[in-house]
Amino acid sequence: MSKPKTERRLPADQAMAKASAIRTGARKLNVVAASIRGLGAATAMTQLTFEKRRIAQDVKKVLQAAIANAENNHSLDVDRLVVAEAFCGRAFVMKRMHTRGRGKSAGIEKPFSNLTIIVRERQEGEVDAKKEARRRRGLSKKEGAEKSVAVKKATIKKTAQAVTGA
Repeated sequence: MSKPKTERRLPADQAMAKASAIRTGARKLNVVAASIRGLGAATAMTQLTFEKRRIAQDVKKVLQAAIANAENNHSLDVDRLVVAEAFCGRAFVMKRMHTRGRGKSAGIEKPFSNLTIIVRERQEGEVDAKKEARRRRGLSKKEGAEKSVAVKKATIKKTAQAVTGA
């Protein structure tokens, strides 16, 4: 007699991939993970391909695994996948010694991290969260620039009137 099957922790429209003992600190890894949160899977893959940080290649492998899990294990549509969550945490730290002058030594810490990426299938009519935020920010920047130009013109006009005494 075998033990009972454990219930699935994620909803039916999500898939997950994990990587443990990635050879970098969690703070460095989180910068790359944060850059793909909320993006479409294809967009995130492209971004990680051209990312200049070394650790981006490991993040890309985990994202590929999550996409493969979604397609093969859960029959999700790959074209509609979005990176729902990408988070990391500290794993273990290797401690080493570095010899210094006059018989002394200094400690060296070599941290490792864990990475988890969860992808989910985008619902009908749902837009890319990061693209929408960038679009909104772009509009607000433009509007803000127009307002600041108007304020500057008004300020120049007032100072010119004050100088000329008109």
